[in-house]
Amino acid sequence: MKILRLGRMLAQAGIGVALASSLAAAQTQTVAKPPIAHHPVVAYDRALLNPALLHARAPAEFDVKMVTTKGVVVIHVTRAWAPNGADRFYNLVAHHYFDGASFFRVISGFMVQFGLSASPAVNRAWAEATIKDDPKTDLTQSNHRGFITFAMTGDPNSRTTQVFINFADNARLDAMGFMPFGKVTQGMDVVDHLYDGYGEGAPQGNGPDQNLIGNKGRAYLQANFPKLDSITTATIAGPVPVHHAVAPAHPPAAPTAGH
Repeated sequence: MKILRLGRMLAQAGIGVALASSLAAAQTQTVAKPPIAHHPVVAYDRALLNPALLHARAPAEFDVKMVTTKGVVVIHVTRAWAPNGADRFYNLVAHHYFDGASFFRVISGFMVQFGLSASPAVNRAWAEATIKDDPKTDLTQSNHRGFITFAMTGDPNSRTTQVFINFADNARLDAMGFMPFGKVTQGMDVVDHLYDGYGEGAPQGNGPDQNLIGNKGRAYLQANFPKLDSITTATIAGPVPVHHAVAPAHPPAAPTAGH
């Protein structure tokens, strides 16, 4: 399984240096199909086994409500910022792709990453279902605190299902092709409290191995990383009028020690 990493931007050298070094090494998405293995069955929408059929156009703006093990998070998506990314996120949420998925990479002061399914069968189906890159379209569209963006390998057109929410101002990611498609408008305090004790993922750190998440799904995480927070349900909350007022995310709390 090829790994898509958002980089080890929080390496031991500190946030500034880490934001440069981790990007090349730690950003993840599965792009090669993991071997078939026998694991506990996880319920999922059967439509998720056919990514090519899930190509509905997203509304110009819409909200996604994520009920997590720490509380409710609402994400406001603006399609004009990144049409391909917004459409992919819309279709994934509409078919409950994220239900049961864990926040498997939580790096304090940098970002939280999720988007590998709880089901190995679904991970296999989406491993090579890439979408084309989106160019920057709006000056307000940047990897600031609370903005959500697709992860990628660093190769062109490599986005599949993994996304990350920025804990801090990571605007330097913009020039690397990471185009946000939305932002957290409710529950950024919930995002701040997602469990981060496992730190960076394998092989750089002691956190989950993304190849094993792809191959074994939730069973692997429950057995080896039981403290990880997860998404209970993620649903479309409905289109939002263009004039809808969006409250800013809460300012970041004092930095906490890295893991």
